[in-house]
Amino acid sequence: MYIVRLNKLYIYILLLFLSATLHSQVRKADNQPFADQKMYHLGFMVGFQAQDMIMAHTGYVGPNGEAWFAEIPSYSVGFSVGIVGDRYLNEYMNLRLSPALHFGERRFIFKEQTSGKEVESSLRSNYLTVPLHLKFSAPRIRNTRPYFLAGGYGAFNVAQKKDDILRFKSMDYGVEFGVGCNIYLPLFKLCPELKFSFGLVDIVNRDRSDLTDKDMEKYTQALSSGKTRMISLVFNFE
Repeated sequence: MYIVRLNKLYIYILLLFLSATLHSQVRKADNQPFADQKMYHLGFMVGFQAQDMIMAHTGYVGPNGEAWFAEIPSYSVGFSVGIVGDRYLNEYMNLRLSPALHFGERRFIFKEQTSGKEVESSLRSNYLTVPLHLKFSAPRIRNTRPYFLAGGYGAFNVAQKKDDILRFKSMDYGVEFGVGCNIYLPLFKLCPELKFSFGLVDIVNRDRSDLTDKDMEKYTQALSSGKTRMISLVFNFE
């Protein structure tokens, strides 16, 4: 009788073990399994960016013999906010329009070649950008899906002050590349995204009729071109 009871106990323990094992192997349902099949969807984004500029110099020497050169010694972190509109093309491609406002500044240091004299100025750099991207997505792995995007953008300078050491043209355009990852949460997608923007045109404004101190024209005359650069870390909520 004792052996029979012992065997029943072993069988009961074995059944409990098998039940626990099978339960642990049951796969949980993925979040939002059909989110990527929607023809259109909207969202918004917030993030941070740092603006830079690639500058070329003329070597201009003024009447007093001064020759000035400019550099941006460090990045200033700015804030970005915008909306996201997405159009489904096929299983791996989407067309994305994501207009955004970027609030930032560029800190310039002008150095005189002979004397070493320096002039520093921080210029507000607020842009409305309208980028159009093609988004290429990898196959989904559970609740994550990495992607790559590429495209172009137009940008509009929305804040400049008169008598700044430099002035920029109101319109810019360029190309953008980025990588990101869709993270599927129960109620929405969170998409961290790193983007690199490269301006294609010279945005330095040569017309300085706004200056009251004409001696400041030497800083504009020192530059032959200036093209924008920007790196952005944004979080899309879709």
